[in-house]
Amino acid sequence: MRGPSGLLAEPLLTEMLARASAAIGEALRAGDRPLVVGGDCPVVLAAMVAGRSAFGRMGLLFVDGHEDAWDPRASPTGEAADSELGLALGRHRAALPEPLASQLPLVDPADVAILGARDSGELAAYGQPSLAGEVLLLRPGDLRAEGIAAATGRAIEAIGAPRPWWLHVDLDVLATDQLAAVDYPQDGGLTWAELTDLVGTALPNRGCLGWTLCIYNPDLDPDRTGARKIAGFADRFRR
Repeated sequence: MRGPSGLLAEPLLTEMLARASAAIGEALRAGDRPLVVGGDCPVVLAAMVAGRSAFGRMGLLFVDGHEDAWDPRASPTGEAADSELGLALGRHRAALPEPLASQLPLVDPADVAILGARDSGELAAYGQPSLAGEVLLLRPGDLRAEGIAAATGRAIEAIGAPRPWWLHVDLDVLATDQLAAVDYPQDGGLTWAELTDLVGTALPNRGCLGWTLCIYNPDLDPDRTGARKIAGFADRFRR
């Protein structure tokens, strides 16, 4: 059921934020660089709460097939995964539960770069504004034209490195023929090799505090081919 903000399950979202941010904060204080595996993208909010609490102002490298800044009241689903970047930027606070609203915004637009979003047509069709022009936004074609590693490096500089920053990876940034087990597939997208190049460029940067890896629907992956690809991808970056 949607709450006053338009989001589904507001109490559960608030509880997740509190519990996950505490766990991530503990890892950061111990000097670890955590990989946070989440079923859905709003877990990045917990990472940003933890990082800001530990380090103050921080950046966000947001690798996602969608901009995720919908007004929750206009979202077709009401899922926080449609809106988590907009919430992190402090949008749509008025009707949010106080424990969440009081912590927003978590990041400044100047400290955000979106890599791989390709949902501009859907946003236009629903009358939702794009974040293009407010944050650095490089679509798949932009990344390829500049070169994945070069574009990623430029984005990291743009969000203020060596200031601390967080890497968020939503696997629907991949093309559907690379990973079909996502709930909201779109045309286009990156290959596994391109995403590996991107993450392999980002993670070694000394400002990177950790990363979130999200989105996988096992019901759409009956033979677990996608699961094995995801596990192999994450294992590449294990230290």
